[in-house]
Amino acid sequence: MQIKLVEVKWHVILVLTLLCVGSVIYGLIQQTASVSGEKFVIVVKPGMVAHDIGDLLYEQGAIKSVILFQAASKIQGLESSLQAGEYVLSKNMTMQQIIAILAKGETDYQQITIPEGYTVEQISKLLQEKNLGNAAKMKKLAESFVPYPYMANNNPNVVYKVEGYMFPNTYRITSGATEEQVLMMMTKLFDQQFTDSMRARTVEIGLSIKEVIILASLVEKEAQLPGDRPLIAGVFLNRLKKEMPLQSCATIQYIIGYPKAELTVQDTEISSPYNTYQHMGLPPGPIANPGMAAINAVLYPEKTEFLYFVADKDGAHHFSKTYEQHLIAIEQVSK
Repeated sequence: MQIKLVEVKWHVILVLTLLCVGSVIYGLIQQTASVSGEKFVIVVKPGMVAHDIGDLLYEQGAIKSVILFQAASKIQGLESSLQAGEYVLSKNMTMQQIIAILAKGETDYQQITIPEGYTVEQISKLLQEKNLGNAAKMKKLAESFVPYPYMANNNPNVVYKVEGYMFPNTYRITSGATEEQVLMMMTKLFDQQFTDSMRARTVEIGLSIKEVIILASLVEKEAQLPGDRPLIAGVFLNRLKKEMPLQSCATIQYIIGYPKAELTVQDTEISSPYNTYQHMGLPPGPIANPGMAAINAVLYPEKTEFLYFVADKDGAHHFSKTYEQHLIAIEQVSK
């Protein structure tokens, strides 16, 4: 009888202890780590366990204890239900709210496509239209954003230092992402896509990465048909070698700020460092964000003797070796 009473006593103590511990844990997970409503983004990768996710949250100041987060997930039976994805969370959320969001996989993002040849101005406008950023903040940041050393541009006349490196692609952007995070996402993809073999190729052809991207941006904006890109790249390189002005209409359109259908002589006389009719060599920086096809066209241009080209009404370019031939081509496409 005595033994049974002792067993019952210990069972009661154990139950009470568990209830107390559970009550304490419940109270703790109902608390917030911060009164700040500041939003932040975490990326939970496939294979991450509760402890790994807890580390991410702790680094952001969203929880006070990784061990408590792991214990709370386990007690609620959700430790193995935390899902991979990009999450926008607030620092004033309780631990229980965070666990519930991660368990349900409530990611908050929009899918957006950046077309090849879009400029900083166009991308900034598009992001604002999708409620994914402030255009003015994006453009201001783009003036000096240089996440990788090879993207540095010390030319005082460059408009946006990140122009050319916001890689055209389809992105999944969380609604709480900052303008800097969006720029980092796009430039990081550029860095990944511009492979070691491509970097080695720039050395082979005697150009820096910056020069390749400037030329690629010109090719991107000039070419309307894919097959014309390597030839246009070849023409630009030939003109540079012969110390001829590039006379790219695309640079004038960049100065004007929109794709004007027909440029006038007055347009080509606009005073700007980007005016390749007035200034020899390359413009201060890229005039757009080129796609991979345009970049490869510069890395592997068509070997040609052409020095001139003009587009017809269908967008196809006609190439010439001499100025006299070029004038004839202009007359023909004008009919």
